[in-house]
Amino acid sequence: MAAADADFPDYIASLLGAPVTTGDTFDVLQNGDAIFPAMLAAVEGAQRRISFESFIYSDGAISERFTQAFAAAARRGVDVRIVLDGYGANDLPSASVTLLEDAGVRLVWFHPLRPWSIDRVNYRTHRKVLVVDGVVAFTGGVGLADHWAGTAQDPDHWRDTQFRVRGPAVRALEASFYENWIESGGREAPRLDPEPAEQRSATPDVRTLVAWSNFSGGASNVKLLYLLSIASARESIDIQSPYVVLDASLRWSIAQARARGVRVRMLTDGDHTDAGPVKAASRASYAALLEQGVTIAEFAPTMMHVKAMTVDHVWSVIGTANLDNRSLELNDELAIGVQDRVLAATLERAFDADLDRSARLDLAQWRNRSLWQRAQERFWVIFAELF
Repeated sequence: MAAADADFPDYIASLLGAPVTTGDTFDVLQNGDAIFPAMLAAVEGAQRRISFESFIYSDGAISERFTQAFAAAARRGVDVRIVLDGYGANDLPSASVTLLEDAGVRLVWFHPLRPWSIDRVNYRTHRKVLVVDGVVAFTGGVGLADHWAGTAQDPDHWRDTQFRVRGPAVRALEASFYENWIESGGREAPRLDPEPAEQRSATPDVRTLVAWSNFSGGASNVKLLYLLSIASARESIDIQSPYVVLDASLRWSIAQARARGVRVRMLTDGDHTDAGPVKAASRASYAALLEQGVTIAEFAPTMMHVKAMTVDHVWSVIGTANLDNRSLELNDELAIGVQDRVLAATLERAFDADLDRSARLDLAQWRNRSLWQRAQERFWVIFAELF
């Protein structure tokens, strides 16, 4: 079924077991100077509850601002619950943890690093979601660390996108938080508002579904959402992801899209990366993709951490997952599929603006890359299933 078909969200929903909601709105917030003030304003305006989950919560000025805001909310009677990954957030200072807990924040750790739980060390929560009062939610690529501040103006400040969500989909995003709240030992019962009564919306044509996944040995709903979305393309696919380590199913899906005549563009990170081995493993698949006619570009100014895909100018997949095996098979992730031409157009404009600041790869030049680079790719691709 094509992404532009009116029934496409229902088709996806039936296969994923996720409900379709209508009337959601999405604000695209680019880079820290737009993202953090919006998130802090929501926290500071909270009246009833805050649900926050993050992979990264690092020592620094940004995390301190959020620590103070979460603590202040708890002191004024807001029910503040936080789930932090035991690996990604393990550099949060103990003084910050004490401040939060003394203020009444309920904080739990997802798979903390312990000698007796070494079997779980590879399974992380990579979800990033903030839900306030069950009314507004934020999700995307951004954690709490100083390198997300600013406007992607230099190599020390990353390029990223966060999404502010309002509407019925917020309930599903909060439900994804509670899955890991319970798994991490949160003792207080989940709190969700009743489903809103059917009402007229200013955006009735916007149709949304929220998928989330965890390591279970079975099919990942987030991965299925990506695969089904690629299969739905008839005209174009734009993929933006810092890590692009494709398994056989993704390589086949993209090859089939190109065989149908679909224009495929990939925008990923370049030499400014926080994961050199993953970058090398990603580059191992470039030659085959370029030979198929896929456009590949590497973002030049700084680390590019955006996670977004648009299909046929109408369907978007946004959220926390990268296009690699770690996100699609190992991590706990969430992704949102949205049928909305306005959102797709906004993401395409952002993609094109980033493309203008990127280095496009040429197949002939790529074939002449150094033997040392080829050796790195061949070595690190051995570990692709872990990336």
